[in-house]
Amino acid sequence: MVKSAAVERWFASTKPPSEAALRRVRELILSADPSMRERIQYGITFSSTKSGDFAAFVRYSESGVNLRLMRGRRLHGRYPHLEGATVKRMRIADEREASARAAELRSMVKEWCALGDAATARATKRAVTPMRGGSALGISSHRPVHKPLKARPSRHRA
Repeated sequence: MVKSAAVERWFASTKPPSEAALRRVRELILSADPSMRERIQYGITFSSTKSGDFAAFVRYSESGVNLRLMRGRRLHGRYPHLEGATVKRMRIADEREASARAAELRSMVKEWCALGDAATARATKRAVTPMRGGSALGISSHRPVHKPLKARPSRHRA
């Protein structure tokens, strides 16, 4: 589990009211998959992988944890505490509740990471699989050669 020094400084300078709960959720997210990283951007903490942002702590100046999932609609698992139709989020009251939801949080992170791994595998496969009738670069000898267009006479009189 890799913790960011910048995020530690963020905790020290921000002093959120539910710091213990935020730290617990952070620990659960980072420990769920070795590819998960964290950073500070726009004044908030983000958890992400190479394939994109997973979640961020929003409204951290209020009590409790409000975890916003960046692309939460991609998750298809059963997550009873995930709220929202368009923007998915999870609200957690305190450190005890964060610990109680540990399995659900870990499962969401693992599914997110698997989605990214699958997308990377598909992209890699497309890059090395030759296209029909051509090469891996998509260049085909069967495509027509386009000639440059001839200049048309102007309609405007001088």
